[in-house]
Amino acid sequence: MTGFALLALLASLFLGTSDFLGGTLSRRVPLLTVLLLSQLVGTLATLPRLLFDEPGGEVGPALLWGAGGGLAVAAGVSSLYQALATGTMGVVAPVAALSVLVPAGAGILAGDPIGPLLATGMVVAVAGTVLATGPELRTARSAARPILLALLSALGFGVSNLTVAWGSAHHVGATLLGNALTALLVYVVIALVRRHRPVAAGRQLVGIAAIGVLGFAANLCFALASRSGMLSVVAVFASLFPAVTALLGWRFHAERLAPVQVVGVLLVFAGVGVIAASS
Repeated sequence: MTGFALLALLASLFLGTSDFLGGTLSRRVPLLTVLLLSQLVGTLATLPRLLFDEPGGEVGPALLWGAGGGLAVAAGVSSLYQALATGTMGVVAPVAALSVLVPAGAGILAGDPIGPLLATGMVVAVAGTVLATGPELRTARSAARPILLALLSALGFGVSNLTVAWGSAHHVGATLLGNALTALLVYVVIALVRRHRPVAAGRQLVGIAAIGVLGFAANLCFALASRSGMLSVVAVFASLFPAVTALLGWRFHAERLAPVQVVGVLLVFAGVGVIAASS
């Protein structure tokens, strides 16, 4: 397996772990507190990366692409939680997982050489990702508004990943900084409007800090992978995080995996294997 594929898989591992921690902490800490403070930590973690970028990169375009991605991811998060507030996880999560189609589709349209075996592995992996979220087909029939919001969420996350990939072609550090700062500013504005004071201490603060660092690490791995590999494959590998979150919930929270989720996780592993074999 090539280096860019391993980086993209690490992005999924970090993001899946971050989502697991975020879901766990949000049961005890207000969601906006988790989002704002973890984003602050993630933004601070981005700063040292600027020291490792090669001089001469195009900082201006990278900052703009990153800022656009920050707005997109903030819109994605907002839409996702509105969808979860009005619908069920089994309806919303599978639709939101379709965010991979945006960067993957852009990579294919840009000319990524996708052979039959590679295409099969990508389809199997994406299908597994959707199933790993535990779709509830019966409930979906009467969930028009949550599904629409979930689609907007998928679009926001997908556009954010795409802009990170495009911006990183100019300058990785500037792209990540623009992305992180913009998302942080959005959360700060929301907190000010709602007069919300983000307060956390002790183990909760440690957990929130871990979310921020993991989120930064996921973005960094994705950015580096997109510079050296096919965007369509990188996008698929980096989108497998729902399987990670589901497995962590099963292992540490004794959450029961539905049969469809077990099938999804197995399909994810099978898809990764097929993609690796085709590389």
